[in-house]
Amino acid sequence: MGLLDNFENGLERAVNGVFAKTFRSSLAPIEITSALRRELDTKAAVVSRDRILVPNRFRVRLGRTDFTRMSSIGPTLIDELTQLVQTHATAQGYQFAGGIDIRLVEDTGLSEGMIRIESENMKGEVSWTPVLDVAGKRYPITRGRTIIGRGSEADITVDDPGISRKHVEILWDGKRAQVNDLGSTNGSELDGSPVTKALLSPESTVTIGRTRIVFRVLAQSSDADHYSGSRADRNGGSTR
Repeated sequence: MGLLDNFENGLERAVNGVFAKTFRSSLAPIEITSALRRELDTKAAVVSRDRILVPNRFRVRLGRTDFTRMSSIGPTLIDELTQLVQTHATAQGYQFAGGIDIRLVEDTGLSEGMIRIESENMKGEVSWTPVLDVAGKRYPITRGRTIIGRGSEADITVDDPGISRKHVEILWDGKRAQVNDLGSTNGSELDGSPVTKALLSPESTVTIGRTRIVFRVLAQSSDADHYSGSRADRNGGSTR
């Protein structure tokens, strides 16, 4: 099982716990990830020997029922889809003209279970958004320090008896991230090795007690006001 499979399975677990009964007879989030991945592969354009350009702006058009259900998941779904697109592009050696912008759009012309992806290449500013995935929840971080621990005084409080009240801090200066162990009782690990202080690279994992902290940086569009693109349809009518 590859990285992308692990990611997709993680997304499915994250949302299906709440929406499992709803999605049995309609569209599931995993189907959107597959549609976006196919859109990248289909629209990949070889510009030069070292540059394969793919779309960076997407409109995921859904029927009314599916749009309502997917929208109810909130920003977490868009963050996960952005991460999927970024991860797949990296694995395939694709490049973007600007930041990634994904939006869900209601399309009353589509039946339940159908997806239409509209995409385009748009040059623009990239907004790098650092996030921490902690115990199944995502936390955007801002410039400065973010303390993680068991105590209420921590910025991110985790219910784990194996960690200290203030266990680690994550520093972000706008370009780089660093993890510092705050003299915790049981120590910390970075990608499986003991750590007291180290720089964090995207997708690195800090482990404290039984809790995993994954540091990610999402490349998102700073300006998503203009959009026109091509379409790729998928008839996803349920046969279940």
